[in-house]
Amino acid sequence: MRLSRLLIVTLLLGFAVLPRLHAQDRSSPYSVVVPVADTSDAVRDQAFSSALAQVLARVAGGQDLRSNAGYDDALASAGSIVRKFQYQRTAGGLALQVNFEPGTVRRLIAKLGVASAGIKPPVLLLVQGADGKLFDQSALTSLAAAANARGVDVAYPDATSPPDPAKVVAADPATLAAINQRYHTGLVLLGRLHDGSADWTLISGGQSQQWSSTGATEDALLAAAGNSMADRIGKQLNVIGTAVSEGKLWVGGLATAMDYANLLSTLRADPSVREVTTLGAQDDGVLLNVKASMPLSGLAANLAAGGHLLLQGKAHQGADASLRWLH
Repeated sequence: MRLSRLLIVTLLLGFAVLPRLHAQDRSSPYSVVVPVADTSDAVRDQAFSSALAQVLARVAGGQDLRSNAGYDDALASAGSIVRKFQYQRTAGGLALQVNFEPGTVRRLIAKLGVASAGIKPPVLLLVQGADGKLFDQSALTSLAAAANARGVDVAYPDATSPPDPAKVVAADPATLAAINQRYHTGLVLLGRLHDGSADWTLISGGQSQQWSSTGATEDALLAAAGNSMADRIGKQLNVIGTAVSEGKLWVGGLATAMDYANLLSTLRADPSVREVTTLGAQDDGVLLNVKASMPLSGLAANLAAGGHLLLQGKAHQGADASLRWLH
C-alpha cells in the first residue's frame, strides 16, 4: 500500500509528540438535579437514592443495573457517598442538586459486577410539534426525565440557529461536523409529533434508526421516546468486551497531517483502546491495526457517536471497521 503524503510528512517529523485534543466542556456525570417536594429529611434521602440511580446508569454507559445484587442496598445508603448537595428554585418548583464522590461511584459499579461501557455523550434533541416548530427545553421535560433515568444525557439546540433537521436526517457531513463541534456529540434524536402519534429518527455517528409511536398525551409520547431512545443507544453502544480484540480500522477523509495526528490522539485518548499501529495509507485514508477492550465494530460505533469529528464509513477492503474524518 502506497503511503500518502500526509503520512510521509508525519513520518519525517519522527512521530513527534501528538497534540492533545482540547477537552470538551461537559457537566459532571456525577452531578444530578432532581425535583423535590420539600426540604424534609425523608424527601432528601429519597432524592439521594433517585440521583444515585441516574448517576450509576450514566457512568455505566446506560446499562440497566437494577437486577444486580447489591443495587437496592446501594441506593438505600446513597447519602453516604454524597459529596455535596444544594437546594435550588426552578420553574417547576424546588429541586436538589446532588454531587457524588466520583471514585466511590466507580468502585460501587465495579462492586455491582458491571464492566464500564464508558460515559456516553449527550443526545441533541430536535423535536418538532405538529406546526413544524422545534420544542424548547421546557416542552421536552418528560423526554429528558425518561432518558436521564436510564443514564442518558440530553442537549438542546441553540434557539437562534438550530441545525436543519432535514440535513441531519440526510447525514449531511457539514451539518454533522457542526453538531460535533458545537454540541460535542454524534447522537441526535429527531421527532415530529402529530395528533396522538410521533415519528422518530435517532442519528448515531451518521447511521439512522427510525420508529413511530402513539400515546394518549404529548407527555406520554415524549416519555416513551426517551425510553425507546435509551434502549436503542444501549443496544448499539453498550458493547462490553470479555477480552482484548485486535483488528484493522480504516479511516478516510484525512486531508492533512494534522488530521492524521488528531485522529491518533483521539484513538489513544479512548480508554478502551490499548494500542494503535499505522499499517499504511492510500489517497485520503489510513489503515490502522487497533487493539481494544471491545470489538472493532463497537469501538467504531462509540467513536462516531462521541463527538470526535468521526462518522461511520462504508466497508473498506481489508478492514474490520471503517470511519470517516469530518471537517
